[in-house]
Amino acid sequence: MRIRATVAAVSGALVLSAFAVPAAQAVGNTAAATLNVTFSKVKVNSGKAVVVGATAKVAVPVTYTVTHAASLDVSADNFASGPLIYRGTDAASTTTKIISDDPGTCTAASTTVLNCKATIYIRPTSDLLNTDAATWKAGGLAITADGTKKTQGDLGNVPVRRLSKLTADATPEPVKKGKTITVTGKLSRANWETNKYAGYSTQPVKLQFRKKGASTYTTVKTIKTSSTGTLKTTVKATVDGYFRYSFAGTSTTPAVNATGDYVDVK
Repeated sequence: MRIRATVAAVSGALVLSAFAVPAAQAVGNTAAATLNVTFSKVKVNSGKAVVVGATAKVAVPVTYTVTHAASLDVSADNFASGPLIYRGTDAASTTTKIISDDPGTCTAASTTVLNCKATIYIRPTSDLLNTDAATWKAGGLAITADGTKKTQGDLGNVPVRRLSKLTADATPEPVKKGKTITVTGKLSRANWETNKYAGYSTQPVKLQFRKKGASTYTTVKTIKTSSTGTLKTTVKATVDGYFRYSFAGTSTTPAVNATGDYVDVK
C-alpha cells in the first residue's frame, strides 16, 4: 500500500523517490549507508489534524530542522531533504507512507543547522483507504548525490481524518406558535475508497437552537443518525430563531455544525 514520492530532481540526479524503496538491510528507522544527519522540530499542518475530503488534493505544510556535520556539502547539487508521514513501526520499511512531492526549501541557521519547509500533498483518490483515518507518524528523509541516505521516524503524531458534512432543515416555515417543527438533516463523511460522501450511521448528534438576536446556540436534545446517516426529530414552535445539528466528532471524523435554518414563528 501506497508509497508515493517525488520525481523532481536536483541537478538531474538527486531524487527523494530513492526513499520509496525500503533498504534491504534497514535497521530501526535508518537504512544501510546511513547519512549522518538528524531531523528535529518537525511540525505537520501546524500541529492540527489533517482533514481530507473525498476527492480534493490536500496541501499539508511542514516545517522541520536538519542538523548535520559542518563538513557535509548541503548545496542543492549534493543534498536534498523532505518530510513524510507514515503508518507502521518503521519509517524506512513501511509501504504506507506519503512523501513530500518536492525537496524541502532550507535556510542555514548555522554551519550545522538547516531550517526547512516543505509541503506534503495527500491525494485521497490514490493515497488513502478508509482505515487510514487514524494517527500517522511524522518522519524525515535526506539523501546526497552519492546515494547515501537516511530515513528517520517517530518525529511526532499526525491525526488524519475523513471530512464530515452536516445539514439541517426545519419545516414548516413560517409556523404558528405551539405547532410542531420537524427538523431533518444528514451526517456524512468522505469515503476514500469510493471517493464519494456516505452517511455516518448511529452517531449522536445534538439539535441546537439559537433565538433570533442571540449569539449562541443551546442544545435542545440529542438524537442518533439512522443507518444511512439521516436525522429527524420534532420540537414545538416557541419563538423566532435558528435550528441546527451539531456533531462532536470521533477519532476518525472531525466535529461539524450544520448551517442554522431560520424559522419564523407567527
